[in-house]
Amino acid sequence: MRLYSYFRSSASFRVRIALNLKGLAFETLPVHLVRHGGDQRNADFLALNPDGLVPVLLDEAEDPTARMTQSLAIVEYLDETHPEPPLLPAEATARARVRALALNVACEIHPLNNLRVLRYLTQVLAIGDDAKNAWYRHWVETGLQAFEAQLASSRETGVFCHGDRPTLADITLVPQVFNAQRFDCDLSSMPTVMRIHAACMALDAFARAAPGRQPDAE
Repeated sequence: MRLYSYFRSSASFRVRIALNLKGLAFETLPVHLVRHGGDQRNADFLALNPDGLVPVLLDEAEDPTARMTQSLAIVEYLDETHPEPPLLPAEATARARVRALALNVACEIHPLNNLRVLRYLTQVLAIGDDAKNAWYRHWVETGLQAFEAQLASSRETGVFCHGDRPTLADITLVPQVFNAQRFDCDLSSMPTVMRIHAACMALDAFARAAPGRQPDAE
């Protein structure tokens, strides 16, 4: 397997965690999203993913022609093709809960603060760095507070977001917390989120996927 990735990309971070949890070896192909205007804008990369986004996963042993995009779709692909350990619960209602938690991050929080949005705010709308960072913190803190409320109010929450083993929900939460810490978000009102984040980062699969341990880390 080969993974086109950027060390700070939340979406790439998710896929690295899933690959590690499954015990799958993979080659990292770095795509620098900032330097020289961004490698993701190069024609060769756009041929792989016209969206110009990482991650892209190539699993040539399974299908030499497949170019998989969208991190949650990739994680579910890995779960279907390598079912142990499972990243989604067996029961339909539990799967729906885990997917909803994951989508809260991937659809409600992350799109408002990813690199494309932040660049548009500063480069096109000419918003200063202080205002940009305030935008970032507002949406991340608001979103993670809602995530905290969902975790704290459910008896399904365990050591991890759902029960006592990592799921798709944890895979999406951890990279978002990493970025929240990087931008100095106030996470003091989110004890359940931070407890689960610590439990995840104590696992080798999560720790090895962290941005600072990637071959393209700066």
